[in-house]
Order: sequence, then structure tokens, then C-alpha cells
Amino acid sequence: MDRMIYLSMSGAKAMLQRQDILAHNLANVSTAGFRAEMASFRSVPVLGDGASTRVYALESTTGYSDAPGDVQSTGRTLDVAVSGKSWLAVQALDGTEAYTRGGALDISPEGELVTRGGLQVLGDGGPISVPANAKIDIGADGSITAKVGDARAQLLGKLKLVTPEGRLERGNDGLFRSGGGDLDADPAARVQQGMLEGSNVSAVATMIAMITASRQFEQQMKMLQSAEQKEQAATKLLSPNGL
Repeated sequence: MDRMIYLSMSGAKAMLQRQDILAHNLANVSTAGFRAEMASFRSVPVLGDGASTRVYALESTTGYSDAPGDVQSTGRTLDVAVSGKSWLAVQALDGTEAYTRGGALDISPEGELVTRGGLQVLGDGGPISVPANAKIDIGADGSITAKVGDARAQLLGKLKLVTPEGRLERGNDGLFRSGGGDLDADPAARVQQGMLEGSNVSAVATMIAMITASRQFEQQMKMLQSAEQKEQAATKLLSPNGL
């Protein structure tokens, strides 16, 4: 009887965790450059005498889908879509270097190039300052030039683009980092100006997965109810007075 309880309890908890991840993905279906979070679970034996045949389903190291999102033309000069497996380097709120695929850029009131969320975009020499009323052009290699009026265009810097050899780690702030420290700029990385990469989350597939997880959770709860009913029936059968 306890085997059924362990299986049902463990399965129900896993489905709740999966629903949380799917709901988070669905909420970011319109977030530029968002990478879908993936749920993975592993079986862990229950420790203790007589419990070696019992296992829990525990969430394993959570990864992300590196499938590219749809790239759409925006016609906006400060929008860039990072090509291939490369990432755009930014400075996180905690001061560390982090990476994102969200290429919707802006110019802060202080004249610095920032992301839509206000994070400083890192160049090959640090933050990039933009002159007032300048016309910006971003090359395929990430080089940024500015032209004010009839003056000659000047090079402001170059976006720091990195191409990690392995997988990055997603932080609680939604940015990605390398476990081995800051990555070196990749001179072969490329961007497309006036384009923006969308989320790689499929709304339809995510909704179907949420419905499936909900039905699986209901099945696990039915198993728990069945175990309770069988326990009550066994108790009544073994009772001396049959009550």
C-alpha cells in the first residue's frame, strides 16, 4: 500500500513543478530572446530500513532550450538579432557580466547604450556612450558608429558578443552566466540590425503540455484516494468487530 502512496505523492509533486515551469514559459512567450526553461526529473531512492524499493521523483538540474526564436524585422536601428549560438554581453544589476539574446536596445538619459530593461550593454572597452542626437548604425560584426548632423561618422565601440563552448547557467534575474567566469569576445559572432529575435516558446505546445500535466496530476490524486479507500477497507476487514 505504501508503494502506491509514495509513487502517487512523488508523481503529483513532479507535475506541480512541471506546471510552474510551463506557466513561466507561457508568460514569456512574447519576451524577446527568451529561452524556454525545461523540466527534468530523476529518481532518488528513499533512505532507511525497508524503504530501498521506494523512490522519489526530484527535480534535476534545470536546463533551457537553445532552439532559435523567430527573427522578425522591426526597422528600428537599435534592435539587433544575435545570430547562431552567440550571446550579447550586458552588466547585471549585481555588477557581474551576464549574457542575453534580447537585442531590443535603447539609449539611457545619461547617453549610454542599455537594454530595454535598463542594463548597460558592454562593448569591447566597457559601456558604450552615445552622443546626443546621433544617428546610430550597427554593423554585422557589432561595431557601432554614430553620425551627428553633417559631421563624419565616428566609431563608438563594438558590442561584446560571445559564443560559449558549453551551456550557460540561467540566474534568478533571467540572465545567463558562465560558470567559469567572463567569456572572451568572439570576433566571428554576427548580429542583424533592425531585426529582433522572439521567444523560442511555442504557445500551442506549451498549452498542450500544461493540459497533459494537469491530467497526470489528477491521475496521481486519484491513486492517493484509491490508496486511502483500500486502507480503510483493510482496517475494517482486520478489525475484531468488523467496524
